[in-house]
Amino acid sequence: MKQINFIKYIPLYFSISGAAMAIGIFSLVVWKVRPAIDFTGGSLVEVELRAQEGNAVNEGTVRSALAEKEIEVNSIQPAGENRWLIRSKTSESIDKNVQSALAEKFSKAEVTRFESIGPSLGKELLIKTFFGITLSSLGILLYVAHRFGGGKYGTCAVLAMIHDSLVVLGAFSLLGRFQGAEIDALFVTALLTVLSFSVHDTIVVYDRIRENLRKFPQEKFEPLANRSVNETMKRSINNSLTIIIMLVILTWLGGTTVRYFSLALLIGTITGTYSSPFVAVPLLVVWNKWAGKKFAH
Repeated sequence: MKQINFIKYIPLYFSISGAAMAIGIFSLVVWKVRPAIDFTGGSLVEVELRAQEGNAVNEGTVRSALAEKEIEVNSIQPAGENRWLIRSKTSESIDKNVQSALAEKFSKAEVTRFESIGPSLGKELLIKTFFGITLSSLGILLYVAHRFGGGKYGTCAVLAMIHDSLVVLGAFSLLGRFQGAEIDALFVTALLTVLSFSVHDTIVVYDRIRENLRKFPQEKFEPLANRSVNETMKRSINNSLTIIIMLVILTWLGGTTVRYFSLALLIGTITGTYSSPFVAVPLLVVWNKWAGKKFAH
């Protein structure tokens, strides 16, 4: 079976990745991300509303009804049929006040969900998030370096993982700017899952490279890496497609509560599938060229 020369297009892969990361980093620097109340502390109230005759239910009428009672809110978003999510930086219980204010303007105003998080808990969660990601990256670096007998493998795997995390974070920075997407605890779960998936896929390719180094000890590293990518490409695509199909459906039909969680997983799965053969392996090839010798078996 004729093999595709994937390694030939390394400059193209790096250009695509560089452009995606540059856009994401620009968005993160200029617009940052929108932290949810999980990190900032505050309250979230979900209400089911039905309009009175001659009074429509939309963001403007909901905001106006709350403003009349001097209830400060950060955002008001639709959450499905007749449901609205109201977020406030006030961590005290405001659900009864919201319900009372809206009941005067709408024929039905029922609180269906209420969450309140103190600012100290939000700060603690933020610290634990950064600590967890740092600890995970260090553990992956050491594990891959140990398993494959060289720091080059571990470093390249972590660089590919950082590439995936920057793409996901950049995408959510853009979504936060233009769609109001917020970063919450579910997003952290999705990001850590994406990182593990990315490394898992990279290890599969690296393991095939190690096997081929034993089978073909005289072959140059670049064609050997290309052989390994060809041999694992079908498996990677088939495996990822099963996940992507499920995540597309979950994003589409899952509702507001899990929509951005599943979207983060979807973006991360796609970029992770791309980065394993087209970022992690090319980094190894380039590193090997700079070293001027074949990797140790």
